[in-house]
Amino acid sequence: MPHRTALVAGALGVTGRALVEHLDGDPDWSVIGLSRRAPDFETGASFLPVDLSDPADCRAKLGGLSDVTHVFFTAYTPRPDVADEIAPNVAMLANLLDAVEPAAPGLQHVQLMHGAKWYGTFLGRYRTPAREDDPRPPVAHFYHAQQDWLEERRAGKAWTWSALRPHGVWGFSVGSAMNLLTGIACYAAISRAEGRPLAWPGHPGFYDRLYQLIDADLLARAMAWTATTPAAADNAFNITNGDLFRWAHVWPTIADFFEMEVADPQPIRISEVMAGKSPTWDAMVAGHGLAPYRLDEIVNWAYLDMALGKDMDQVSSLTKIVSAGWTELWDTTATITRQLQKLRDRRVIP
Repeated sequence: MPHRTALVAGALGVTGRALVEHLDGDPDWSVIGLSRRAPDFETGASFLPVDLSDPADCRAKLGGLSDVTHVFFTAYTPRPDVADEIAPNVAMLANLLDAVEPAAPGLQHVQLMHGAKWYGTFLGRYRTPAREDDPRPPVAHFYHAQQDWLEERRAGKAWTWSALRPHGVWGFSVGSAMNLLTGIACYAAISRAEGRPLAWPGHPGFYDRLYQLIDADLLARAMAWTATTPAAADNAFNITNGDLFRWAHVWPTIADFFEMEVADPQPIRISEVMAGKSPTWDAMVAGHGLAPYRLDEIVNWAYLDMALGKDMDQVSSLTKIVSAGWTELWDTTATITRQLQKLRDRRVIP
């Protein structure tokens, strides 16, 4: 197999980090991670601190990467308004490709990491199970703009593109704007430290709705597969663990992991209730010998409010990616426990 070089933008986010760790152990890949922060884990990947919003910085630091064969774009810059996110997130992608494409004659593939917001989940209820060719929602999202831009850029080129659309991603990262796993894990750990049972804090209706997750490690496998499989070229795909669940059924599993009782749902504004918990967390870090992460480094409570606050089914069809040859399906309940144990093994949670 010819050697491949992956350029991972947003390499320390939930999905980027999982991909770096996955490819790092594969002798057929070299990995270059892009992040303005240094990695907080041991890795054989090389890292470059690049400001993707700065065209000159991109040209200076990426213009010599002649060996890049695959670009995985998982970077994201948040803004308060959906409309305001479009221009900066398209610009980051454009700045990267404007620097890399002329320098890398062997470029084979460019992949985007998107999600279910493509279907308008941020607006409320949407058509389920969502299919990749469903009509776009009435309000544009940067996902749409990035894919449109990339499809136009790809015209007449030798390289191909893909985009993946997961729901919630169950994995660890530091400093990520979207991190479901550590949000729930830290909420549970703090509740236990304060002597409270584990109460569902989100919308009471969502507790019983259908939902889908993907383990970050499975997503990394899907990213590599999609980027190297000819049948998947020039397409967008939904991707999940492959099963459906209700939080009401897996919440007791999370409680059991922390050796807690389950309480009735108690909907709260998580970002408000947990706002002053840093001293509690710092005491837990000291008392349990945890890794010295600040609470605000590993949890975005506002994201947890959003992710757990939607009273609607959130289901995507996997027909398209399975038809292209994807075969891996993981049990969500097992992956929830598995990723929580990884946090414990890494001394992130007690």
